[in-house]
Amino acid sequence: MPEPLEADVVVIGLGPGGEHLAASLARAGLSVVGVDRRLVGGECPYFGCIPSKMMIRAADALAEARRVAVLAGGAEVTPDWTVVADRIRDEATDDWDDEVAVERLEKAGARFVRGHGRLAGPGRVVVTTDDGEVTVTARRGVVLNTGTEPAVPPIEGLADTPYWTNRDAVRLRELPSSLVVLGGGAIGCELAQAFSRFGVEVTVVEAGERILGPEEPEASGVVAAALDAEGIAVRAGVGVTAVSHDGAFGITLADGTTIGAQALLVAAGRRTNLGDIGLDTLGFDDGVRAIEVDERMRVAGVDGLWAIGDITGKGAFTHMSMYQANVALRDLTGEDGPWADYRAVSRATFTDPEVGSVGLTEDQARRSGIRVGVGTTALPESSRGWLHKAGNDGLIKVVVDLDRGVLVGATAVGPAGGEIIGMLVTAVHAEVPLTTLRGMHFAYPTFHRAIETALSAVS
Repeated sequence: MPEPLEADVVVIGLGPGGEHLAASLARAGLSVVGVDRRLVGGECPYFGCIPSKMMIRAADALAEARRVAVLAGGAEVTPDWTVVADRIRDEATDDWDDEVAVERLEKAGARFVRGHGRLAGPGRVVVTTDDGEVTVTARRGVVLNTGTEPAVPPIEGLADTPYWTNRDAVRLRELPSSLVVLGGGAIGCELAQAFSRFGVEVTVVEAGERILGPEEPEASGVVAAALDAEGIAVRAGVGVTAVSHDGAFGITLADGTTIGAQALLVAAGRRTNLGDIGLDTLGFDDGVRAIEVDERMRVAGVDGLWAIGDITGKGAFTHMSMYQANVALRDLTGEDGPWADYRAVSRATFTDPEVGSVGLTEDQARRSGIRVGVGTTALPESSRGWLHKAGNDGLIKVVVDLDRGVLVGATAVGPAGGEIIGMLVTAVHAEVPLTTLRGMHFAYPTFHRAIETALSAVS
């Protein structure tokens, strides 16, 4: 049996935030044990952000080549998925091997134990490894960063079929001729468009009334129109009642229609990994979906326990996990803040056009009791949008607290929506007065200059 271990801090879950925190604590002089049963680095580098954006980058290159006819003459485009598959395997994931990440963590001074970590009371973690159980005692505390995994809805017949999640999609060596994507959120829309641009016949099915439900309705509308223009069928406002597979998939919708496809990608959200990590030993109820934390990332009501990342319910984004890791790092090493602030949480959806968002939507602001002002402008009507021509779909929308005269939210949709939003994130976070924003210089001709038009339209 493995020998018991002691450390100042035990980090359970070594996704981006957990890996960063464990390494940083070790470099700060603390003894650290990092625990994970999967790949060090987590979902993002192996199955999420990085490989999917490689797919999207390649698909965008195909789309731009097809726009040459509108802008510059002619071009012949021949998609080859093996180029993408090779890049994901060789450049992004090392063939889904985390040896480099483990070495990086250990070089920082942390100790790594591969296995399933479970709380066994205050300051105690039991790790089930291939060689048996290891008990680790944490003198200062335990940090939870157990993340999420793909959610699979309880649809009749689905569990008995060879459906895919994002983890399967990024490992494909050959593409299907046809694909149904179950879920019209960010992941579903991104992958649907990428596969379509490589010649796959794609249908997106979304139970909600529109795709990209958390975004502004105007943003959802722009992306839906772009998908439709590329031949992607979007079935929104209808759920799936049954799934069958007999060489090909049959997806039965709530309206009685059936869609056939060679493959099925389930992109119906994520669920937190909290079910088997021993939370009951610290008084938590079974079935808890998120862990409440304070501004220092300390778990409410439990001494010596911190939580970061998706399980805190503050946004299932790599950048949120990294942000919270730095907050916890400051607390664990005795620094004096700054502490967590979620007024300006940003996100980007890498469809074409991209959707960048920050803060509150118009509806969220109104429901929170704010006296709301809104300014919107269409990106194609800007000078840069007009010059861009092909693929210039998009808009800028700002949401203003009229009583305080500051932005509380914004959305940028367009060829660089995820980049345009950067300035608006600063404005929301720093509560820059609307009068100051309206008095700024906006470089001409840029996409972000359309922000000036949206600000002038606030009413």
